[in-house]
This record gives sequence, structure tokens and C-alpha cells, in this order.
Amino acid sequence: MENRNWPKWAVELVEIEPPNPDWTEAGKAEVKELLHSLSPFGVKEVEHVGSTSIRDLPAKPIIDVMALIPSFDDLDEIADKLAEDQWHYVPAELDNRPWRRFFIKEENEKRVAHLHLMLTGEPRWEQQRSFRDRLNVNPSLREEYAELKKHLANQFTDDREAYSEGKAAFIQRVLKMGERK
Repeated sequence: MENRNWPKWAVELVEIEPPNPDWTEAGKAEVKELLHSLSPFGVKEVEHVGSTSIRDLPAKPIIDVMALIPSFDDLDEIADKLAEDQWHYVPAELDNRPWRRFFIKEENEKRVAHLHLMLTGEPRWEQQRSFRDRLNVNPSLREEYAELKKHLANQFTDDREAYSEGKAAFIQRVLKMGERK
């Protein structure tokens, strides 16, 4: 990726940190703050997901939250509202994931949180919750995922997309486990 005047948080290295119990409280705080900020736009559900929501899991120290929204019609107003709290909207054409609208919260030029806005009925909402919940109750899956994340972070230190793509097969396998019941 060409680094043409990107903000520092846009080109951060992939760095995995040991599990931190403070992530749970940070996630709760983001959920509460976003419910308050986004409720005028019809948001009634916000959840802490991603690696920082899974106990005893090493992770990038970035709190991932997702919010269900009835439509993307008010996106400009939402972006303006969230900008007051240091959230930066990543345009859909840069994010390349048409199923969500993506925001990054930064402090001191570093990512501290991600917000995934999803439309009501988006299947990835349940998938994110299921993945989190399965790893929270299964120590062997959690350990396998921790090793994979460390390996990928070493292999793709400066390529967040490749790091994410490297986790996809494991995530799909975990999600399929739930389908067999």
C-alpha cells in the first residue's frame, strides 16, 4: 500500500499484546458511550466483539464494537456526531466491505477502537457474537487462535489486510462448529 499522506493510525503495524483485563471495562465504556451517541439514529444494540472481548486472548489493543442500525441514510450526520469523540469514518470504497460502515477511534495517533455499523438483519452480526462466545467457552480454540494470531502478526507485521485474511479459515471453521448442532 502506498503511504501517501495517510494518518499514522492508518498504517500502524500489527502488534499483538498479552491479554489485558482492562479491555473488558474499556469495551463496556465504548458500548455505553456509543449507545448514547447513536440512539438518535435508531441504534438500540451495541456489543463489544473481537479479540479484546475474549478473555485470556492476546490481541491488538484495539476495542472492537459493533452496532445495529436500521439504515445508512444518516451516515453523514453519524460521522459528524462520532467525530466529536475522535472517531474517523473510513469511506466504504476504502474499507471494501459493503456490509458495514467502519469507523476508527484514535488517541495520540494510534487506533484505540473500531466501530462496525451493520444494518439490522446483517448475518455477520450473529457470526461475530457466535465466534466471540465460542472462544470464551473453549480454552483449546482460544489457545489455537492465540497461536495463529501471533504467527500472522509476525508474518504480516505491516499488512493488516493479509493478517485479517490469514484468520479467515480459522474463523469459518469455528462458525461451522455451531452449525453442526
